[in-house]
Amino acid sequence: MKEQTITFLIKCEDQMGLVAKITNFFYQEGFNILSCQQHVNKLESKYFMRIHVNARDVFLTNEELEAKFDKLARPLNIIWSVNYEATKKKVAILVSHTSHCLYDLLERQREGDLNCTVEMVISNHDKLRHVADMFDVPYYYMPVDKEDRGKQELELMEIIDKKEIDLIIMARYMQILSSDFIEKYPERIINIHHSFLPAFQGANPYQRAYERGVKLIGATAHYATKDLDEGPIIEQGVERVTHESTAKTLKRIGADIERLVLAKAVKWHLQNQIIVSDNRAIVFPEAGE
Repeated sequence: MKEQTITFLIKCEDQMGLVAKITNFFYQEGFNILSCQQHVNKLESKYFMRIHVNARDVFLTNEELEAKFDKLARPLNIIWSVNYEATKKKVAILVSHTSHCLYDLLERQREGDLNCTVEMVISNHDKLRHVADMFDVPYYYMPVDKEDRGKQELELMEIIDKKEIDLIIMARYMQILSSDFIEKYPERIINIHHSFLPAFQGANPYQRAYERGVKLIGATAHYATKDLDEGPIIEQGVERVTHESTAKTLKRIGADIERLVLAKAVKWHLQNQIIVSDNRAIVFPEAGE
């Protein structure tokens, strides 16, 4: 095994001896444990671990490592996944009219803040092609036929599968994805949307928020599920506003929060810091690795 860092995400029923058994496995195989983060949900008796190891002195193939760990995991009923840092995740960004999240993600990726390759930008409009061109990212214009929405989704799935995309980011993609699409990519689609208190769904939410005189404005990033905007929440941000805020300033503040919240959620996913349990996302803090 070439020198690289590896992350295991682990979840199971809480039980005696888990930490000892798991850490001893990596010790016996010659791994150096860089960090080991844990969480126990005492209400549901569930255990979660993120363990980050260095494989510098290990003489195993990836397949041999996974087979050996699976042998440990099966009797403990551990559900696990492994991620190899040497393999960058492939990302597709879906957009419509709005550019602020797209610009931010592409800039962060170019500067090395997001450890991935952006394979494509896909849009149901041809408005943001120039943004993708600025970053030398392929742009796919895939309009939606209101009479046959399924056709566009089939084309979308075809190109995502052909490019072996690991993560799909809905960077203000203003189309509702079908259940079939979402269930094909579980925990691989991240969405961002505004969060008002009270909530305002539908068109022109900032104008409606202004009319109600909201005092809090924010954004939520979550994994997409078949239940619209109700998937596991990864990150949220909020900022207080006053009666002096106009619909225009609310929109600007909201865009700033959306950029930051989406970028955090994407980064945490790429760094394998998230374990989904039922409809909750356990997000481990970034460790000093």
